[in-house]
Amino acid sequence: MNDCIRFILNGEDISLRDVRPTETLLDFLRLKRRLTGTKEGCAEGDCGACTVLVGRLIDGKLAYESVNACIRFVGSLNATHVVTIEHLAARDGTLHPVQQAMVDCHGSQCGFCTPGFVMSMYGLWLSNEMPSRADIEKALQGNLCRCTGYEPIVKAAEQVSRARPSAIFDPLERTRSDIVARLWAMKGGDTISIASGGDRLIVPNSEEALARVLAEEPDATIVAGCTDVGLWVTKQMRTLSPVVFINHLPELQSIAAGEGGLTIGAGVTYSRAFDAIARKVPTLGRLIDRIGGEQVRNMGTIGGNIANGSPIGDSPPPLIALGATVKLRSVSGTRMLRLEDFFIDYGKQDRRPGEFVESVFVPYPAEDTQFAVYKITKRRDEDITAVLGAFYLTLDTEGDVNDIRIAFGGMAGTPKRARAVETALMGRPWSEATIEAARDAFDADYQPLSDWRATAEYRRLTAKNLLMRFYLETSGTPAELKRFEEVA
Repeated sequence: MNDCIRFILNGEDISLRDVRPTETLLDFLRLKRRLTGTKEGCAEGDCGACTVLVGRLIDGKLAYESVNACIRFVGSLNATHVVTIEHLAARDGTLHPVQQAMVDCHGSQCGFCTPGFVMSMYGLWLSNEMPSRADIEKALQGNLCRCTGYEPIVKAAEQVSRARPSAIFDPLERTRSDIVARLWAMKGGDTISIASGGDRLIVPNSEEALARVLAEEPDATIVAGCTDVGLWVTKQMRTLSPVVFINHLPELQSIAAGEGGLTIGAGVTYSRAFDAIARKVPTLGRLIDRIGGEQVRNMGTIGGNIANGSPIGDSPPPLIALGATVKLRSVSGTRMLRLEDFFIDYGKQDRRPGEFVESVFVPYPAEDTQFAVYKITKRRDEDITAVLGAFYLTLDTEGDVNDIRIAFGGMAGTPKRARAVETALMGRPWSEATIEAARDAFDADYQPLSDWRATAEYRRLTAKNLLMRFYLETSGTPAELKRFEEVA
């Protein structure tokens, strides 16, 4: 066993032997390192004021991603490079081009959110030499500003992408080979176990070690991206121990495209999965673009969104509609399970003691099917779902329903199929009359709750309207769809 977490902070090697399992990166930066440029706004990964970059070796190459320091745990940082706003300017005070563009375009007023915006823009600047406006808006989805109205900030991003100075000025480009060598030296080694104040964190060094740890500690909290568990700590003030971090395990980072579908490792983030999913299942790719902001997508994982069993998780309903299966692993071996069978009740999944989600298999939609996903939120981007519906339809040669799978999130204690609605549609003509007759079956499938996101009545009506929308989009004329949207 190793008892030390090692990472690079800006230019300095950090070694920690006394760290709580739920200590956030934001608290470490501000309270222990006095790097106060990184701000706390929401403490839930929503506003982006705490944005920093975290670099890691992926397939042997160093890649930097924007993350929310307010919900990222220090225990997840082994063998990474953490970069804060203080690292950008030159020693003589000369601003980095990204910073200077914010000044030139008047992208800052009160200034509280500015460091977070700069770090998100910097992450884009490093990864995309000629970003489109859509690329810029996507990179800034996870940053909120109450002063400038965003247009000056977008203009700053456009300006800095047009006039790129020599890379030797940039602190990360200038030191890239050195950082890579230092990170390689930190990778591998023994499993890390650190006890602090009666709590313990564990960083297993392999998937086999993870299985052994969970066999000994079946009640441990598994943390991949921290995007959900982080809020347990910052909002619910929960104490978690032991915590097992898995975001570094290469065995859980694979994406394999087979003839029948994609096999995605449980530790693959939304950002890393996006290209493969968008190519093979474009509808699902468009949904990923609306899951949180860029920082959340850089941290959150496909497997984590499944394993936590949240009734409002965005990925389970469409994966259920596609017929996805999940692979579970323990020291006893592996087993496959239909994803819809994985969710038993609120807060309860079919995961035996010591098991963890290893991967998910996502079948490709057949050529003769219609597949759609609708996410309903109070704002379009970076918002938690009120209702999410996924529809998968196959018609026979007569235009009758041959196969229909409908799954919803936000309508029950788990992501759940609309079995009664499916039964009402099976074998019947795909027509408006059939849809109207099947709408009331939603009342038998779901008894949603009212909360601050939506009332039960709104959720039920929305589910019925989404079925009609799916019908219109798959068989109606543009005029009919426009009329429906105006009424809805």
